[in-house]
Amino acid sequence: MDKIAALTGLLGIDLPILLAPMAGASTPELAASVSNAGGLGALGTAMMKLEQVRQETAALRQLTNQSFNLNFFVHDEPKLDGYDAGPMQQALAPFYAELGLGDVPAPSVPAPAFNEEMLELLLELRPRVASFHFGLPAREIVERLKEAGMAVLGSATTAAEARALESGGADAIIAQGHEAGGHRGTFLDHVDLGTVGTMALVPQVVDAVNVPVIAAGGIGDARGIAAAFMLGAAGVQLGTAYLACPEANVHPVHRKALSEASDHSTVVTKIFSGRPARAIRNRLTEDMHAHERDAAPFPAQRPMVAQLTTASAKANRAELMQLWSGQAARLSKAEPAAEKTVRLMKEAYRLMGR
Repeated sequence: MDKIAALTGLLGIDLPILLAPMAGASTPELAASVSNAGGLGALGTAMMKLEQVRQETAALRQLTNQSFNLNFFVHDEPKLDGYDAGPMQQALAPFYAELGLGDVPAPSVPAPAFNEEMLELLLELRPRVASFHFGLPAREIVERLKEAGMAVLGSATTAAEARALESGGADAIIAQGHEAGGHRGTFLDHVDLGTVGTMALVPQVVDAVNVPVIAAGGIGDARGIAAAFMLGAAGVQLGTAYLACPEANVHPVHRKALSEASDHSTVVTKIFSGRPARAIRNRLTEDMHAHERDAAPFPAQRPMVAQLTTASAKANRAELMQLWSGQAARLSKAEPAAEKTVRLMKEAYRLMGR
């Protein structure tokens, strides 16, 4: 339990449970509910412009005075000069025609990666926690964040990545198993790798580093939380489990798909963004599976499919939507986020004999 105390002290929280910073789905209301319950709420700022990050953070601070996490993507912005968009546009064209959307857009970068402007804003906003996906910023940037009073977290999908994050200055490491929904955090190897399951990954990451480890991926109930602690984790991060909460920004069709999902309902696909990400399989992911190699480099693929997924959502057509989910969606219970946070930790502690 010393590990748990070290993590909760680092993050300024009472309960060692973190909300995954799910871009688009994690709202100020959801983050505040988790933080107010004693966990660590989070906002996923990926693809947000500067002013939107400022506004969302201000809205969150109106709802809580507790610790929270702002999450950022750290990736190399793609050079599109050598990318041929023709095959992907041709593959997507029938879906666009089906919904009367016209031509498939060209690939483009919807928002910059974590840059100097975002760094200055982060230093101004000063959340208790700043977390990063796809690696960490440069060591000197990490040190500036820590000097400003922030704890810095990074996601690892292998033990080697965990060691790299520790060397880069991370205060704690999120060990993201392959079961997790949304984007894989792989950054050292080819993006298609980093496929270790949570049960195998967590203890190996715990053995590889000296900082606290947070287990993530396929943890949907108290049994999974207790198991993560038995594997040596100091905390857990849940994403899909919170998508069932009323505070989450989840389309009704997406909620229905989550409630009906089974353990084998998801697939890892590049179709939505250009990087591997886990979602509930549907007609779009199945029909486009053969075209994975034609996806534009992350995140330039996103503008090519965004109009399609948006129009599909408006038409309540799950078969063409983007339905992020981990493998444990079936374990999720629809309940307010604060109640879920407290209940899960109480049940996990009971299972652990605490």
